Formats: sequence, C-alpha cells, structure tokens
Amino acid sequence: MPNSKDNLELGQFIPLHYHFNMLNDTNRLRGFAAAIERVVGTGSQVLELGGGTGVLSFLAAQRGAHVRCVERNPELVHAARTTLSLNDAASQVEVIQADAEHYLPPEPVDVVICEMLHTGLLREKQLPVIDGFKRRYLDRFGGPLPVFVPEACIQAIEPVAQDFEFQGYVAPVPVFQEPTIEQTRTTALSEPVVFQRFSYADDFSPVCSWNDEVAIERTGHLNAVRMITKHVLAIVLDEQRTIDWYTQHIVLPLPEPIQVCAGDQVAVRFAYHAGAPLNDLVNSLNVRSCSADTAIAAKLPIAA
Repeated sequence: MPNSKDNLELGQFIPLHYHFNMLNDTNRLRGFAAAIERVVGTGSQVLELGGGTGVLSFLAAQRGAHVRCVERNPELVHAARTTLSLNDAASQVEVIQADAEHYLPPEPVDVVICEMLHTGLLREKQLPVIDGFKRRYLDRFGGPLPVFVPEACIQAIEPVAQDFEFQGYVAPVPVFQEPTIEQTRTTALSEPVVFQRFSYADDFSPVCSWNDEVAIERTGHLNAVRMITKHVLAIVLDEQRTIDWYTQHIVLPLPEPIQVCAGDQVAVRFAYHAGAPLNDLVNSLNVRSCSADTAIAAKLPIAA
C-alpha cells in the first residue's frame, strides 16, 4: 500500500469512508445513471477509471455492458468486489487493481467513465488521467476515441459578498457550498462568468486560468470569489439538452474587502494546474478594483 504523503492526499489515495459517503450524493448518482443510460447499451465495452466502490460500473452493467473497473486502492478493490457480488454484478464487472494514470485495456472500449473530480478540478487527477489515457489509447488502437462520461466541463467565477461569521466566530476561510441548497449567507455581486469550457474528447489545457475583468451588477462589499464547476455528464442532441452535475461550489475569501458599486469593473486573475492542491489556486488569486491602484491578493495559510 502506498505510504508517501502524496499518496495519502485527496485525489491520490482517497480514504474508504469518503467513497462510502459519496454514495449518499443522490444528485451525483442520478446524473451519472441518466448519462450512462444514454451512452451504454447491451454488449458495450465499458472502462471505468478510478472506480471507487464500483457503483458507476454497476450502473453500466445494469445496461448490459461488460465493464472493467480500475481502482488503485486495495481496500476499495475489496469493497467493490464484495459489493458488486452482493448486487449480482460480479460476472459483468471485472475489478482490476491498477493505477488509472497508467492503465490501458487489452482491447478497444466504447465508453470510458471517469469521476476523479473535485471542486474547481483541484486535487483529483481527472484531467491528467484522461489526457494520458487518450494518448496511450490512440497509440495502441488508433481512433476513434470512446465516449467519455462526463463529456465536458464548464467552470465559472462569481464575485460575492460572503458572511464569514459562525455563531459569533469570524473565520474568513474557504467555504464549500452544496449547489442544490439556497445559500443565504452569500450575495452574488455579478452573474457567473465562464472562464473555462472544454470537451474531454478534444484537446484541453491542463491549466485552469483567468485574467480579465468582471462587471459588477450589484453594490456591495466584495470580500470573496465563488468558483462554480459544472460537469456535463452527457449531451442529449436529439432533445437539445445536457445532463449535468455540479460539484460543490467553493467560496474563497479575500484578505481585504473591496467596496464596489453597480457598473464597476473588477479585475480577477488566477492560474493553477488541474489536480493541484487548493493553495495553488489561493496563492495565485488576485482581485482588484479597476479604479484602484492596490491589488488584493488572496494568500491564506490553507493546508494542502
């Protein structure tokens, strides 16, 4: 079992209980079930990279597919095999203990499921895993590439006024928010601005970045920036819609607030590699009023 610090970090070696808790995320499972139903059929060859408890492989097996479920963590391999057997899916799902960053199936596949996702594409290795897989797959089998689930990703930022007081205790720290719940402690000062969108089947940058201005639409105390990450699990062309799933929003505090008025412009700049720790985003985040000369850089002591 890996024992280095890197291997114990989220996205490198996620604890077993974290995966168990993810089974409670109804929106996640419903979204993936709907996407898998659209792209997986009887006889499909499916590969899941980073299978965790095996639930997404199970959903594909329910569609009549043969599934290879690749998981690095030996505890999760055992849990997946046990639970798949409990659900009478062991004959359709082959659980393989291997590193998803290096694994290549012995034959072409129709669909690749990969949910190695964290807010802002941070910490977990979704982009490098899929990028490496595509290169190895094309070298070995040529085209076309399989269908990816998720198919695409859209990220946006939003200047906000955030209440950082908790039972009288003021703590301006990063706050994670459930997207399906109204956030009464957060006031949006503009509409979300998209800074990144890409399809996994196409070439994409390993860097998440933004360096531009945002128009303020509401007067307020700008003291944080909210990041929104939408995963397009499947594109339903015949119905002109998408099947989406949002990971948790993250609100990043600024060390000093900026008083802004409707019509102001605010410059926002940041850059980090997908899969990097949260501090890489925090330390690169720079927000300033375009009418002020002083830049406000968000550099907070957050454990990576």
